[in-house]
Amino acid sequence: EAEPFEYVTTARRVKDSGDWFVGSTAGAEGHVSKISFDFLEPGKQYIATLYADAKDADFEKNATAYQIKKGIVTSKNKMNVKLARSGGFALSLIEATPENMEGVKKWK
Repeated sequence: EAEPFEYVTTARRVKDSGDWFVGSTAGAEGHVSKISFDFLEPGKQYIATLYADAKDADFEKNATAYQIKKGIVTSKNKMNVKLARSGGFALSLIEATPENMEGVKKWK
């Protein structure tokens, strides 16, 4: 998704892998990014790790505030991520295995 001078979100698959990385950046007004995971392989689970602006993040007042969330997603999930003014996020989507799923709950 993109709108010139307002926001851009892009996703890239790791070569020879089922893993993905998604990144987004927002302009001076911020943005709510709406992500559909329909590009993921159906029937597979992925460990999503989101590095995003904290609720109180602001490029002038609190530029270093961030949060990290982790959970299991599939191609059926959707996610809304709020980007602060001039903020952004990074999201990794790693194919789930019994080893890396241990202790990780479904995405809320």
